[in-house]
Amino acid sequence: MTLPPLLKRCLPPALIWAACWGLMLRVDAHVELANLVLLLVLAATLSTLWLPLLASMGLSLLAVLAFNWRFVSPERSMELQDWGHLWLLATMLALSWLVAVLLSRLRREADAARRHAEQADQLRALGQALRDSQSPVEAAALLQAQLDALLPTPAPLLLGTGSLPKDNRLGEGQLLIGEPDADQLAGLWACWRQGAPFGPGTGRHQELRAWYLPLRGRMASHGAALLVLPDTLHPDPELRAHAQSLCDQMGLALERQVAEQAARRAHDEAEGQATRNALLAAISHDYRTPLATIMGAASSLLDQGERQTPAQRQKLLATVLDETRQLSRMTDNTLQLARLESAGLQLRMDWEAPEEVVGAALRRVRQRQVQAAQRVRLRVASALPLLQCDAVLLAQLLDNLLDNALRYAPEGPIELLVRHEAGELLMAVRDRGPGVPPAARARIFEPFQRVEELDRERPDAAGSRRGAGVGLAACRAIVAAHGGSLRLRARSHGGTSFECRLPVQAPPAPVTRMENTP
Repeated sequence: MTLPPLLKRCLPPALIWAACWGLMLRVDAHVELANLVLLLVLAATLSTLWLPLLASMGLSLLAVLAFNWRFVSPERSMELQDWGHLWLLATMLALSWLVAVLLSRLRREADAARRHAEQADQLRALGQALRDSQSPVEAAALLQAQLDALLPTPAPLLLGTGSLPKDNRLGEGQLLIGEPDADQLAGLWACWRQGAPFGPGTGRHQELRAWYLPLRGRMASHGAALLVLPDTLHPDPELRAHAQSLCDQMGLALERQVAEQAARRAHDEAEGQATRNALLAAISHDYRTPLATIMGAASSLLDQGERQTPAQRQKLLATVLDETRQLSRMTDNTLQLARLESAGLQLRMDWEAPEEVVGAALRRVRQRQVQAAQRVRLRVASALPLLQCDAVLLAQLLDNLLDNALRYAPEGPIELLVRHEAGELLMAVRDRGPGVPPAARARIFEPFQRVEELDRERPDAAGSRRGAGVGLAACRAIVAAHGGSLRLRARSHGGTSFECRLPVQAPPAPVTRMENTP
């Protein structure tokens, strides 16, 4: 059985006074009057722990009068025959009242300290929750829960991370939580626009029975909150200050989100600009040599074509074709790298058979290098699972790896391995060339990075710096866009293995169509 709050509060003092009077009546004949006074003061002190100040002082006065009537001679009379008794009763009453005042003040200070601790815990919990929130909707729900705990009425919120509209209409970046009426919504817009509180104790529109509190950041306000005050509640400045602190926490969180969004946009723009600058640098520097070669061959054909033998003309035309193909590959890789590293990339994903991707890559290699393509040895496992991928990009990936192996490993077979391993599809291109120096392995996948030692060892280099160093960088970007990994592994008996691992997912179940039967 649950007792009413008033009875629960009055029961301990009643028991204390009952025990005190019972004890005084029992020992009256055995102790002096001054000792009985001490029992009375003790009861008044203990009962003050539960009773409010005025009730405790009134009860102490009644207890002194009753003590005079029962225990002070003449007993059962309010008369006093001795001035000493009057002094004793007055001292007892003054002492009881003094204790009641001190305990009441101490209780108020303890209540204030407890309330401040609860408010500090609220602010700390809200700050931690806002720090971990990822969207304004989550943050607004947290603030509304805290404000609803302060007053019995719900607290509508108007907030946003974008610019404040001029026509007081919700748009992109603004959010309204709750159901305020037209006047309340207009007040929320005005509070947000002015960045100042309205309501009792604020110096603005104090006739209102509500507080309009801005969500203030360091630079500007990012919304407003409405706290409707019940008619029975006296506006408490301390409560308003605490509610404003909660709103300011929200304002700072929204301002931080705005700053983070601006920082991300600036970072993306800076990366895009850096990529564009790198592309321009690569085009201006690495494209110069093949263009000069093409221009020289074309000039020889134009100026001296009639005096050249068919074999010389064929050689010059082959040079033009080879350099043009190289320029085309460099352009494709460079543009693909820029596209894959841009924000918001959407791949054209579909379910593809790995064998078809390998076949498309081999056809590209054979079109450029008929004799060199004969060195490629296929090791494709049977019953490979379907792969959700962009087939064009994966074909370009294998084409780059095979071309890289054919150019840097001029002798020996090139192995193309494809198999299914532990939920991943492994595609590896292996050679028996000179390998990559350990110092260069960490940067070989970076854009516009080349291994000069290998360039010098290539038989076709002859001082010509072929490529822009974007092929392997494009390969890494393609694999990353598919959620896989690409690594370089040195083989034990010489050579290099570039190993690409892509995640394998279960393909969707085929949709069966029900035919209509007559």
